[in-house]
Amino acid sequence: MKLVGAAIYAQYQPFRDGPYRCRGQSEEGFESTILRLETDTGLVGWGEFAPLGSFYSEAFASGARAGLAELLPGLLGCNPLQIADVNCRMDHVMLGQPYVKSAIDMACWDLLGHATGQSLATLLGGRFTDSTALYRSVSQDEPGIMVARALKYVAEGYRRIQVKVGDDPLVDAQRMRAVRAALDDEVLLLADANGAWTLAEALRFTTAMADADYYLEQPCAELDENIALGRHCRQPMLLDESIKTPADLLAAAAAGVSGVTIKVSRVGGITRARLLRDLAVARRMKVCIEDTGGSDIDSAATILMMVSMPRELQMHTVDFMNWVDASNGKGIPQPREGRMLAPRGPGLGIETDPSQLGQPLAVF
Repeated sequence: MKLVGAAIYAQYQPFRDGPYRCRGQSEEGFESTILRLETDTGLVGWGEFAPLGSFYSEAFASGARAGLAELLPGLLGCNPLQIADVNCRMDHVMLGQPYVKSAIDMACWDLLGHATGQSLATLLGGRFTDSTALYRSVSQDEPGIMVARALKYVAEGYRRIQVKVGDDPLVDAQRMRAVRAALDDEVLLLADANGAWTLAEALRFTTAMADADYYLEQPCAELDENIALGRHCRQPMLLDESIKTPADLLAAAAAGVSGVTIKVSRVGGITRARLLRDLAVARRMKVCIEDTGGSDIDSAATILMMVSMPRELQMHTVDFMNWVDASNGKGIPQPREGRMLAPRGPGLGIETDPSQLGQPLAVF
């Protein structure tokens, strides 16, 4: 089998519930980059990458498209089912830039699934569960507005609420306490700073919240800062942005960090996300697999990665296609009682809808 064609599409995906705020910045939506790969046998595979604003991660939409235009010509003629070889070819041509490579890697896994008639979940080891837990995120605002949004999500069935913090630590503590007081004890609460605090600020927040029940997520930017904070914090900690390599994950596990959030595009695709996931499972850490944005294509990939790991170590994921007012595929069931059923078809398990994408930006 040979790769004979590729096309790049763009899709603007506005947030359904209004602006998303974190780190003191706000986004109305984001632009997703969608990739179509075609083989000489007529099989097609799809991948997706979307940054939640350039301030959110070390990635941006136009950078992904420029990088894809540099990578794709050199991949034509290769066998996309030899995914390790594809990744080696990409790394030879372009050093780093994992987010550029993510959609290519995802589309190759989708092709492998269609070529073998197997779901991505089966290819990654098999399904442990049919569904996985979801969380919804409450962006920074006045406490009353944040409480109202959290209650809305709970009424919709979500039982895990992530509160965006990373502002003044005492103001954030007031926000967290307001949301915690409004929710039943059975609702799991997370405080996610996205690495915005200094170590001193994070210590002020954890001291102010010492008696509360919640998970603390990525309080500081650097791994060593978070490890130092963990020695003074009684709440379990999850790390996200500071986990980029296997060495990062193993250092966090050795320091007693409770879990990790693995964003597929941040680490370079499903292949590298699987490695981190399996290392975390081996160290008995809780795992959340998600991404920096996207709709149905990207959500299908992360959901299938979640259900192919042990249930007791599944933290949660996100149903990004329900966060945005833009669809690019069909086949993911709507969530029920805060859980998402994984699609069952081959590859990513969904039927991508090109009519939602318009004309391609580039064809190879």
